[in-house]
Amino acid sequence: MPSQIPQTIDVTIDGATRAIEAGTTGTELFAEEARRGVVAMRVDGEPWDLAREIPAGAAVEPIALDSEDGLAILRHSATHVMAQAVQEIFPEVNLGIGPFITDGFYYDFGGIDAVTPELMRDIEKRMKRIVKEGQRFVRRDISEEQGRVELADQPYKLELITTKGAGAESASVEVGAGGLTMYDNVRRDGSVAWKDLCRGPHLPTTKLIGNGFALTKSSSAYWKGDQSGDSLQRIYGTAWASKEDLVAYQERIKEAERRDHRKLGAELDLFSFPEEIGPGLVVFHPKGAMLRHEIESHVIERHRQYGFDFVHTPEISKGGLFHTSGHLPYYADTMFPPMLADEERDAEGTITKAGQEYYLKAMNCPMHNLVFRSRGRSYRELPLRFFEMGHDYRYEKSGVVHGLTRMRGFTQDDSHTYCTTEQASEEIKAQIAFFISILRDFGLTDFYLELSTRDEDGAKKDKFIGSDEDWATATRALAEACEASGLEVVPDPGGAAFYGPKVSVQVKDAIGRTWQMSTVQYDFNQPERFDLEYTAADGTHQRPIMLHSAKLGSVERFIGVLTEHYAGAFPAWLSPVQARLIPVAEAFDEYVDGVAATLRAAGVRVEVDHSDDRFGKKIRNAAKDKIPFTLIAGGEDAEAGAVSFRFRGGDQVNGVPVDDAVAHIRRVIAERLNDPADERLIAHE
Repeated sequence: MPSQIPQTIDVTIDGATRAIEAGTTGTELFAEEARRGVVAMRVDGEPWDLAREIPAGAAVEPIALDSEDGLAILRHSATHVMAQAVQEIFPEVNLGIGPFITDGFYYDFGGIDAVTPELMRDIEKRMKRIVKEGQRFVRRDISEEQGRVELADQPYKLELITTKGAGAESASVEVGAGGLTMYDNVRRDGSVAWKDLCRGPHLPTTKLIGNGFALTKSSSAYWKGDQSGDSLQRIYGTAWASKEDLVAYQERIKEAERRDHRKLGAELDLFSFPEEIGPGLVVFHPKGAMLRHEIESHVIERHRQYGFDFVHTPEISKGGLFHTSGHLPYYADTMFPPMLADEERDAEGTITKAGQEYYLKAMNCPMHNLVFRSRGRSYRELPLRFFEMGHDYRYEKSGVVHGLTRMRGFTQDDSHTYCTTEQASEEIKAQIAFFISILRDFGLTDFYLELSTRDEDGAKKDKFIGSDEDWATATRALAEACEASGLEVVPDPGGAAFYGPKVSVQVKDAIGRTWQMSTVQYDFNQPERFDLEYTAADGTHQRPIMLHSAKLGSVERFIGVLTEHYAGAFPAWLSPVQARLIPVAEAFDEYVDGVAATLRAAGVRVEVDHSDDRFGKKIRNAAKDKIPFTLIAGGEDAEAGAVSFRFRGGDQVNGVPVDDAVAHIRRVIAERLNDPADERLIAHE
């Protein structure tokens, strides 16, 4: 009989059409590439296991281990290995959910002992053995009935199967669209070592996890994130493509710890968080208040130059205002509970006038709308830009407040622009450029944009209000502005505010971490709710478009980010203390006091160290306090009318005439130089 010709199918591989044998798997297709780090594939945009067969007509791309998708798959595979190790120690464990997260992974466990350092070491040791064993991750489709049978002793998994993961954080890694799948960890002899409900994909084998992983910490957690639910133990880890990448990550973490703004805030006497006041509330000490003042003053001046009008609004309001704006139905949980006021009673105690609920404001926009509405507006006034350093309060849970970066009380450099639909696109373009220029003023230079749009797949669509047409117009205006910026744009589907899409400026700091800073949001909803109008050129009354924007995000959070970016060594123009004078001996106290007076008269923030500490310790203290300019004076300096400069980094220039020293310090401050190298003075001839 003639041999049967294998059936072929056409697929697209890295953009090129190619015929392959029907039934070909990714393992076979990328056999050569696997030796160069390919661990999975993307099929029609979705990550797949290499072991799966490739369907006809599919667009296929390889996924390398060190790519973003590859690292996600690596980390999710590591969660399975960790859960397997935990179940070896606690056979009766109730398995929760184990997703990958930024730079790592975690898994939630019920019914296990409190996690100690010793337990973490034991789990990690067992993980290394499983990795070395080279168990295969084998995917199989299962029915709901099969899932219930196989996972009969796992109550959380059974619940996920029944509810399709509804209400459970990160449940999409296990259940969701499509059917159910199970992953078996299969030993070399074919026996199943462990299994878990999971959507995948995973690495071909545990061996590919290598030695680039480590467990990092543990915490308590709750099933579905609900404090009324079961208490769980959450174990975190990190995983990287190589041991070298892991070590580099661990060094970044150590550096981040050294830069922690809470630690530096205490060391530099900038701010504190007294327990007597409450979580998420800060007090700024004199030095921190000066830093804050300089930041706010600069931002305010930049807004004045741009053409913003300044407004000021109260920090408390009747609740009806937030019902009108639409915020209370959406944000009630993050607003402080209402206060009942204005109630009146007669002599017998009978209520004669019902009280009203007042709220601490969590946002400034409703009040700005009232300013706009206070009188008639003409098209000739538009764009009309309101700006406020608005003090806001949000009821963040105690467990999520974090220094200055997640607070209950904060100050927004908040602005609202009212413009026509036709003006919106150009206004957004200009404001994005404005945002970036302000951030550059503070020495931040590495940016990309994130475009947050509404969820279109129906899962969260009810969260958003407004017509499809309005959303399309708003999204198009923001997208055009993003494109015009020339910056990288990263999509964020579903991340929009309930009233409209937004663009956020994402900033990388000195050690490569990303922070969300400036935002601009397109709002067609509040002008309708507040009945905002302007008189158009043809005499008709029209609705304006409202653009919400913040440049720093919040002043407090920005201070936290800036503290960590500079590791507390702020540029001279921002530094609370710009110069410190140190006499070599007590005999020169009067001389350095005179130099200090000259500097103060020139507008320099200066201190004189008249402490009883020895001269060497005074120098060390100035370095520890990260003072930009340390000026030293002894006998030769006093005779010559000079000082000696000691700069951050330890280099020194001696015998600088006082007038030259003052001129240099004034120049560095006036030019707002952010690079420490620019603070140095060339040796005096």
